[in-house]
Amino acid sequence: MSQTRNHDYQILPPSIWPLLSAVGAVIMLSGAVMWMQHVTPFVFVAGLLIVLYCMYGWWSDVVQEGEEGDHTPVVRIGLRYGFILFIMSEVMFFVAWFWNFFKNAMYPLGPEYPLKDGVFPPAGTEVFDPWHLPLINTVILLLSGVTLTWAHHALVQENNRRDAINGLIATVILGASFTALQAYEYSHAQQAIGTGSIYWDTFFMATGFHGAHVIIGTIFLLVCLIRLLKGQMTPEQHVGFEAAAWYWHFVDVVWLFLFASIYIWGGA
Repeated sequence: MSQTRNHDYQILPPSIWPLLSAVGAVIMLSGAVMWMQHVTPFVFVAGLLIVLYCMYGWWSDVVQEGEEGDHTPVVRIGLRYGFILFIMSEVMFFVAWFWNFFKNAMYPLGPEYPLKDGVFPPAGTEVFDPWHLPLINTVILLLSGVTLTWAHHALVQENNRRDAINGLIATVILGASFTALQAYEYSHAQQAIGTGSIYWDTFFMATGFHGAHVIIGTIFLLVCLIRLLKGQMTPEQHVGFEAAAWYWHFVDVVWLFLFASIYIWGGA
């Protein structure tokens, strides 16, 4: 324990990370708006660097607290509940994009607004073939879920660090492969976001935010891999790994809904 106490709760000292993270997020959001308006991308980059710095510093402190014994069983329960609530908020985030897609797909606006006489996708839209790259990416994500479950079972049930490390390496490679294939797919899109097509705007917002979550999840798992290579995490104390696994499985499920609704049903 970092200090002697007669309770199981963690009393956190004052930290600069919440305030600095909020400042970085505001700068990044403002910079994103400026970038979309073709003003400058540098404000967005500056905010992103601040956010990444805060992520590294804040997570490093949390890891250090766990290694020093501050994460008691009671604290670990609180961390799990907190991450479950975070995933629930992410579910509602994607509900908004699915709502946007289905609203436009089932009630497309035609030229005589507000008469619902349009078609979706709009006439002349060359949609992606769902049975090509999207299907390959679906297989990749499903396979990554298998390798991650293998790694988690190896650590928690068998205390087999070698298999856990190999499973995480495979999962990180599969996650990076998904991102690379999605970037290749985007490069062959008929139109870009913000070009006036409601189909492509909804497509890129839904799949693009999912792609961002895949990148975040891959980094999450990479951090877990590095910690395992350093000899950290045990079958009893592995909240970070557990949270990463929950997050990754959530990303997998969201993709299945995206594949079925946007690629297959929406492109029919």
